[in-house]
Amino acid sequence: MRTPTGALSLRLGAPPAAAAVRGGHAVAYWLFACCGMIFVMVVLGGITRLTESGLSITDWQPVIGIVPPLSHAEWLAEFDRYKLIPQYRVLNAGMSLADFQYIFMWEYVHRLWGRLIGVAYFVPLVWLIARRHVPRRLVLPLCGIFLLGAAQGSLGWYMVKSGLVHRIEVSQYRLVAHLALALAIYAATLWVALGLRWPRADGQAARYWRRLGEGLIALVALTICAGGFTAGLHAGLIDNTFPLMERHFVPAAYTRLQPFVRNWFENIVAVQFDHRLLAETTLTAVVALWIAGARAALPRPARLAQHALLAAVLLQFSLGVSTLLLVVPIPLAVCHQAGAVILLSAAILFRHTVREPRPRQLDLAGTAAI
Repeated sequence: MRTPTGALSLRLGAPPAAAAVRGGHAVAYWLFACCGMIFVMVVLGGITRLTESGLSITDWQPVIGIVPPLSHAEWLAEFDRYKLIPQYRVLNAGMSLADFQYIFMWEYVHRLWGRLIGVAYFVPLVWLIARRHVPRRLVLPLCGIFLLGAAQGSLGWYMVKSGLVHRIEVSQYRLVAHLALALAIYAATLWVALGLRWPRADGQAARYWRRLGEGLIALVALTICAGGFTAGLHAGLIDNTFPLMERHFVPAAYTRLQPFVRNWFENIVAVQFDHRLLAETTLTAVVALWIAGARAALPRPARLAQHALLAAVLLQFSLGVSTLLLVVPIPLAVCHQAGAVILLSAAILFRHTVREPRPRQLDLAGTAAI
């Protein structure tokens, strides 16, 4: 006689399958909430960069740094430390205490939000593992995401240090590394959450759709990193015309640095051109994917994801061109940075909807496999 699955689970001390699925959904909702917090963190990072606030806190105190200056004397001491770095002497000499407090609070909120993300991730993770709601195969990956988050804090300070001695702003290389790691953490968290909430594909898509989805994610990520270099070098403040630069498709100053590869990362003209070209390529790729999808036998979720992807890329491209033409107004530039995360999310969602279907199985913890 075959023993029912739920009875066997109870006999082994594991929760029934239905309870396990509910537990998996709880994990998914927690991870979606963490994604939302990371999204806010990216937006705060954009505001911090655009307001030149990132160097206003000149030390890193992960624990006691939670408390901001509370008295006038503490504010003056913090301001005196800021006056010792090159950014103050070159860009902000003579600024008032009130002006310093404005940029300080943006950087403070940015750092505080990062700490809150750490708490919001670590505490539920421990509780959910203890309650056996996390599938065993996901314990190490989720712990790995937490370690990446801890590394992100260290990388953030490493970035800030680059602007405290010999520069008036942070290194564009470290800025892009900081942004790329944030997006990698976001993407990994979102993928796991999607797999827990929708563990099986609703239909079969050809393998090449999965390869196309992966290629699109890579293209979007590369475009965002190019945008990071554009932001780090303030390259959006030059050649505020579109679609041409310096009245040419390829600007004459593109190759002014030697060796040639330096132009991709240090030549502001080349950096802006590369970001434009990648953005146009991304737009073209998404439109082509959408047209091809309209003629293919894709599952309904994949079709809906394609519509969302098209809407996201059209919005992001419009924001990018508007930000350039209007010479990078802060509200529009912040929306453009937020739009980049939305576009990446849409690309990840599309790739998830065309994944290979797997039969629903129970792992040793009684939770449905992704």
